[in-house]
Order: sequence, then C-alpha cells, then structure tokens
Amino acid sequence: MNSRTLRVLRERGARTLAATVAALLAVTVLAACGEDEAAGGGAGGEATELRLGLFPNITHAPALVGVQNGIFAEKLGGDVKLSTTPFNAGPSAIEALFNGAIDATYIGPNPAINGWAQSKGTALHIIAGSTSGGAALVVKPGINGVPDLRGKKIATPQLGNTQDVALRYWLKQQGLKTDTNGGGDVSVLPTPNSEIITAFGSGALDGAWVPEPHLSRLIIEHGAKVLKDEKDEWPGGQFVTTHLIVRKEFLDKNPGLVKKLLEGHVAAVDFVNGNREAAAKAANEQLKALSGNTLKDEILTASFANLTFTVDPIAPSLYGSAKHAEEVDLLDPVDLNGIYQLGPLNEILKAAGKPEVSAEGGSS
Repeated sequence: MNSRTLRVLRERGARTLAATVAALLAVTVLAACGEDEAAGGGAGGEATELRLGLFPNITHAPALVGVQNGIFAEKLGGDVKLSTTPFNAGPSAIEALFNGAIDATYIGPNPAINGWAQSKGTALHIIAGSTSGGAALVVKPGINGVPDLRGKKIATPQLGNTQDVALRYWLKQQGLKTDTNGGGDVSVLPTPNSEIITAFGSGALDGAWVPEPHLSRLIIEHGAKVLKDEKDEWPGGQFVTTHLIVRKEFLDKNPGLVKKLLEGHVAAVDFVNGNREAAAKAANEQLKALSGNTLKDEILTASFANLTFTVDPIAPSLYGSAKHAEEVDLLDPVDLNGIYQLGPLNEILKAAGKPEVSAEGGSS
C-alpha cells in the first residue's frame, strides 16, 4: 500500500468518525428534548404542573378560596396542572419544599425564616403577603393581668412557631422567664391546636396564644377572654400571619408560571376582600375537602372579622419576628437580606393600577 492510498483511507476514516459523532450528538439532543417534553416542558420550556402547599386553616383563606373557586386553575391555564398538598405544621411544609415535593406554599413567617436560615438563603423566596392579624393570648376569666400569669400553664401551637415566639418574647418584655422545657415563671407548653381546645376546656390549661379560628373557638365555646391581642404589638396593628413562598430553583426555572400563580393569588385576595360572605363559605367548603371538617357559622364569621387579607407581605413584622426569635434563643442571628422577591408581584400590581409593595430593605 503506497503512501497516497494510506492518506486517502485515513481521511475517509476521519470523515466517517466525524459523521458518526455528529449523528450520535444529534440523537442525544433529540432524546434530551424528548425527555424535557415528557417531564412537563410547556410553553417556553416551563413546567406543566405546579405543586402548591396550603394549610386547612382559615388564616389561609386566599389559598382555600383560590383552589375552591378555580381561580388558580384559571390563571395557570389549561396546559398547567395544579396539584395541592395540605400541611398541618410549618416545618413539614418547609421540608417538602427542601425535598422538591412542592414548588410553592402558603406558610407562616417563622417557618419561612427558619427555612431561609437552614438553607443559608438558597432554598426559598417570599413572593407575596396573604394574611395579617388573627392571633392573641386568651386566658381563663380569673386572669386579669400580667402578674396573674406567674405559675400558669399557657399553650402555643408548636415550639418555635410564630405564636410560640410571640408569646415568649412578650412574656420576656413583661419580666417573666420561660424555657423550652415548660419551666420558668410561666410554663409555655407547645401543643397541637386541636389539643389546646380540649385541654383548655378541661381546665388543664390556663390560656393559649393561638391564631384563628382556634382563637374564636376558645372565646365562643369555652369562655376565654383576650388578655393580649398581638396586633397591639405592631405598628398600625399589622403583622404577617401567612404569606406565599416559592422554591428558589422553581422560580429560577419557571418565572412565567410563578407570575401566573401570583396573578391567581392577587385575584383570590381581591375576591376575599370584595365578597367576604361568599369567600368565607368557599373557604369553609375547601376546609371540608382538605380535612373533612367545617367551621360553625359563628366561628367562621368571628374568625373572618378578625383577619385582614393583603398581598403586602408586611416585611417589617417579618424582620421583627426574626429578632424576637433570636432574643428568646429560638433562632441564631440570620441575615434576611434577599428573602423577598417582590418584583413579579409588583409588575402585576402596577399593571392593575394598584400600589406596589415593599420589602423594607430586602431584595425586591
């Protein structure tokens, strides 16, 4: 074989190898595109399913109404499936968010703060407010002031949750000590809300710092009285009870879908505020769908009257809650800068001619 023949064969081999590689690359790209389609790649490559967490609690009324009345489904469009997952505790919802089991959830402020701290700001963002107010310390009729609390048993829904932090911080401000083991001047006992109602009714508890509707139930069904309304502790009486958070990775990959969710959220809040009676009924129907239980009309009316529904996240109260948790040794110091991503919400509000909202120093 002469040198010219050898050179021709080498060139043909090189061309054949290049063609083979190109063909393999083409197949790989096409397969990858097919996998994306099968995984739910929709318009613009975004997901075709949104998995939303919510709680069977009247403080989540915009979420309940948004699902019950089909508001979210309408805004997301026919090409996107809405899946909902109910939770009974904030830490469970945060864990599901961390694990990628849900994409967004309605949740209280302190679980969101804890999730931000645990992930060092990499797992989530707050994208809208939802509910303000509706939490207070209620006690037996014989307790008339702070001095009467010494030696008493006061319940909260969960150690480190929003109401637990609020109670411990307020007691500290009054000069009363607590600890996480139920000791101190006042025995603070983290107890599930359903058990709080029963324990208070039986006399095993002297009081509780709880959110609605448990607040109204203790007052109406068991004769409790309000010793301290939490709204009195915040400027203008406004503090965040529930807000909407999203998994950061999901937001980064699906900004259009998250904006549609926010459009549904804004519409749901508008419906609740413009149709309080119909909204309360819709929320109660969704409570039944989620938990099998509904609220009595009297409790439902009282709870709704004690809540404010707003897309404003009331950021100052979030920063305040974090500081309070630090002061009662339930949270290490945490930098909350960047926890808010309010740009998409403000685009929607601006387009609708509504006032924009602020992160009060956070990233918006």
